[in-house]
Amino acid sequence: MRWPKLSLSRRGFLRTLGIASAAGATIGVLDGCSDPEEYVVPEPMVVDEDKAISIIDEFEETDLDLQDVAEWTLPLGSVLHETTSKWIPVTQAGSSASPMVKGCAFSTEDGTLSEVIPDVLGDSHTVVVYDTRCSDEVYAWVELDYLTHEWSLYAARFSSTQGKLDGNATTLWQADADYDPPGFTCVGNTVLWQVMPSLSGTKTKEPSFCYIWKLGDENARSVVESPGRFAVEPSISNDLVVLAPRVRADEGVFYGVTAYSLNDDLHTIVDQLVLPRSIRPFYATYVGNRFAVSIEADYKSGGMFGYMGTYLGTSEGPFVRLAREPSANVAAKDDVFIIKSRASYFVVNLRKSTYSILTAANRCVDYGEYPARVGETNQFLTFATVKDEASGYPTAVTVRAFAL
Repeated sequence: MRWPKLSLSRRGFLRTLGIASAAGATIGVLDGCSDPEEYVVPEPMVVDEDKAISIIDEFEETDLDLQDVAEWTLPLGSVLHETTSKWIPVTQAGSSASPMVKGCAFSTEDGTLSEVIPDVLGDSHTVVVYDTRCSDEVYAWVELDYLTHEWSLYAARFSSTQGKLDGNATTLWQADADYDPPGFTCVGNTVLWQVMPSLSGTKTKEPSFCYIWKLGDENARSVVESPGRFAVEPSISNDLVVLAPRVRADEGVFYGVTAYSLNDDLHTIVDQLVLPRSIRPFYATYVGNRFAVSIEADYKSGGMFGYMGTYLGTSEGPFVRLAREPSANVAAKDDVFIIKSRASYFVVNLRKSTYSILTAANRCVDYGEYPARVGETNQFLTFATVKDEASGYPTAVTVRAFAL
């Protein structure tokens, strides 16, 4: 089955999609309406190159003041994915070729690793679990046919007491190789996902959409439309979700890093930062009325944002900049932001104008360490594939937790 061609208004708010609740049921398009409110997109924020405050040059380096609260060891091949819940979604290498990958969940309360998706729902031997996300209420996963690149997005109720699915799965979306596997996330009882045309397919000129679905709902809705590809995956931070759709499309290529309220299903734009022409954000989140935006390349135009690094600030300015190549989204609480560097993390305190270094887990630099929680959080979580001290071969995955 393929998802039907959509015909939506430019803003695309409150468009409904019919959903059946049984396992294997798919979404179909129904007529809907668009948001009656008119939103004025801000002008692009072009700031002089020398206006950003350099964290490395102008902040004072201090000793690390971050409390290490827990450490766990998971089997080799475990990959954690970001979430805001106590259960962390995990993809794990299977013990045999079938299944090649399993969908799991890891509890940060007792260190339990639960097998949630032991096998795929797809009926082809070339279908694998490609990606997973979860909250304490819902578990979502993508299955991908690695020969045809067809994919399906599923979701089901998740039991936080048992670490397992609690009910039948619903098929939220299906597409072929003309559309990329979705960027998606879970929060509470809600699944958000983006459908974007592939850069190499036959649908490259079609718009992209972000959809929302909740457990027990008959309908999902298209809540944000982008007249081109979104720049970042959905990022949850407290009661907000950050997206980066194309904006001002009649003027050129502009990305609007936008914080939407989850309280009214993305109907309200809380804040928006429009980047200069052609500058694409790599990661983005929003904490304490501040954007955290990462740029992965030197554009040599567009002022301050035209240079690689991570920028912290408001849509009115000013910004502080960490001039390091970004490799993950930012985690934060209040004025303390944790920014990943190559083999360590910068722990930046904006109120005190200081920074300190959180080093990576021991013997992991060949494979890297990455955060499993981003956006606003009380507990920073990392995971890393570590090598055996004697053999030098990777043997396990270390998960570390720090209080913020």
